[in-house]
Amino acid sequence: MTWNLAEAKNKLSEVVNLALTEGPQTITRRKDSVVVISAEKYAELTGRRQSFKDFLMSGPSFEGLDLERDRSPLRDVEL
Repeated sequence: MTWNLAEAKNKLSEVVNLALTEGPQTITRRKDSVVVISAEKYAELTGRRQSFKDFLMSGPSFEGLDLERDRSPLRDVEL
Protein backbone atom coordinates (compact mmCIF):
# COMPACT_ATOMS: atom_id res chain seq x y z
CA MET A 1 0.00 0.00 0.00
CA THR A 2 1.15 3.56 -0.62
CA TRP A 3 0.85 6.28 2.01
CA ASN A 4 1.60 9.98 1.78
CA LEU A 5 3.92 11.22 4.53
CA ALA A 6 1.30 13.16 6.51
CA GLU A 7 -1.08 10.19 6.55
CA ALA A 8 1.72 7.80 7.52
CA LYS A 9 2.70 10.07 10.43
CA ASN A 10 -0.87 10.06 11.73
CA LYS A 11 -1.27 6.31 11.31
CA LEU A 12 2.25 5.05 12.01
CA SER A 13 1.02 2.11 14.11
CA GLU A 14 -1.21 0.98 11.26
CA VAL A 15 1.63 1.35 8.73
CA VAL A 16 3.89 -0.79 10.93
CA ASN A 17 1.20 -3.42 11.55
CA LEU A 18 0.51 -3.70 7.83
CA ALA A 19 4.24 -3.98 7.07
CA LEU A 20 4.43 -6.88 9.52
CA THR A 21 1.30 -8.69 8.36
CA GLU A 22 0.77 -7.82 4.69
CA GLY A 23 4.19 -6.79 3.41
CA PRO A 24 6.08 -3.66 2.38
CA GLN A 25 4.41 -0.27 2.81
CA THR A 26 5.49 2.67 0.65
CA ILE A 27 5.58 6.20 2.07
CA THR A 28 5.88 9.07 -0.39
CA ARG A 29 6.97 12.69 0.08
CA ARG A 30 6.75 14.82 -3.04
CA LYS A 31 8.94 12.93 -5.53
CA ASP A 32 10.74 10.80 -2.92
CA SER A 33 9.60 7.51 -1.48
CA VAL A 34 10.67 5.01 1.16
CA VAL A 35 9.58 1.49 2.01
CA VAL A 36 8.74 0.14 5.46
CA ILE A 37 9.42 -3.58 5.81
CA SER A 38 9.70 -6.02 8.69
CA ALA A 39 13.10 -6.63 10.29
CA GLU A 40 12.84 -10.28 9.21
CA LYS A 41 12.38 -9.31 5.56
CA TYR A 42 15.22 -6.77 5.83
CA ALA A 43 17.57 -9.43 7.20
CA GLU A 44 16.53 -11.78 4.40
CA LEU A 45 17.24 -9.12 1.75
CA THR A 46 20.56 -7.89 3.18
CA GLY A 47 21.95 -11.07 4.70
CA ARG A 48 25.52 -12.06 3.92
CA ARG A 49 25.64 -14.21 0.87
CA GLN A 50 28.16 -16.96 0.36
CA SER A 51 30.97 -16.02 -2.03
CA PHE A 52 31.28 -18.00 -5.25
CA LYS A 53 34.56 -19.49 -4.03
CA ASP A 54 32.96 -20.60 -0.73
CA PHE A 55 30.03 -22.06 -2.68
CA LEU A 56 32.40 -24.14 -4.82
CA MET A 57 34.51 -25.18 -1.84
CA SER A 58 31.44 -26.37 0.09
CA GLY A 59 30.40 -28.71 -2.74
CA PRO A 60 31.33 -32.35 -3.14
CA SER A 61 35.00 -33.28 -3.10
CA PHE A 62 36.81 -34.01 -6.36
CA GLU A 63 39.01 -36.51 -4.53
CA GLY A 64 39.10 -39.78 -6.42
CA LEU A 65 37.67 -38.20 -9.59
CA ASP A 66 39.73 -39.04 -12.67
CA LEU A 67 40.37 -35.78 -14.53
CA GLU A 68 43.04 -37.17 -16.88
CA ARG A 69 42.52 -36.42 -20.57
CA ASP A 70 41.83 -39.40 -22.82
CA ARG A 71 44.97 -39.70 -24.99
CA SER A 72 43.58 -42.30 -27.41
CA PRO A 73 43.74 -41.34 -31.10
CA LEU A 74 40.76 -39.61 -32.64
CA ARG A 75 38.42 -41.61 -34.83
CA ASP A 76 38.36 -41.10 -38.58
CA VAL A 77 35.36 -39.25 -39.93
CA GLU A 78 34.41 -38.91 -43.58
CA LEU A 79 33.45 -35.39 -44.58
